[in-house]
Amino acid sequence: MKRFFDFFLASLGILLFFPLGIFFSFLIKSGDGGSIFFSQERWGRGGKKFKAYKFRTMVDGADRKWGFKPARENDERITRIGKFLRVTAMDELPQLINIWKGDMSFVGPRAMAGDTLDPGTPGFSERHQIRPGLTGPAQVYAPRDASIDEKFRYDLKYVRHHTLPGDLKLLFLSIWITFRGKWESRSKKI
Repeated sequence: MKRFFDFFLASLGILLFFPLGIFFSFLIKSGDGGSIFFSQERWGRGGKKFKAYKFRTMVDGADRKWGFKPARENDERITRIGKFLRVTAMDELPQLINIWKGDMSFVGPRAMAGDTLDPGTPGFSERHQIRPGLTGPAQVYAPRDASIDEKFRYDLKYVRHHTLPGDLKLLFLSIWITFRGKWESRSKKI
């Protein structure tokens, strides 16, 4: 049932947001001429890795120039359009394709980068019993700068206790955070 819901909504989202995606692609490309998309290997269901796609929000080649590190407040690597995309989570729109393909779900544990989590970590297998989500409790409730361990605890709690009403609440709260432009907030998002 959840997979059908994900596939249907992702298909609808791709159709509805395609013109917006073209517009964002133009702004990103005209900003510095670099690539439009950022892709990264992420942990998926069953501990399998997949490529997650996002709109690029940092200057082209930021990882090569500064090394891979999480974004921080007033980060010099983030472009002008990137700031808008990040606070509204519009940089995540290409992940609708990941959801459509079945790599992700709309709600679930965060899709963590392949090099940020050791498969030997206690709880790793349990956390990856279900598809990672575009949104989830760690994204909604945890502070932006929470540690990986803290976010991991949110993810495990979700895997153990998720329900359809809980998923709908997380989707509603995520939409609310997007409309308020609070995804990059270091304080409470909701």
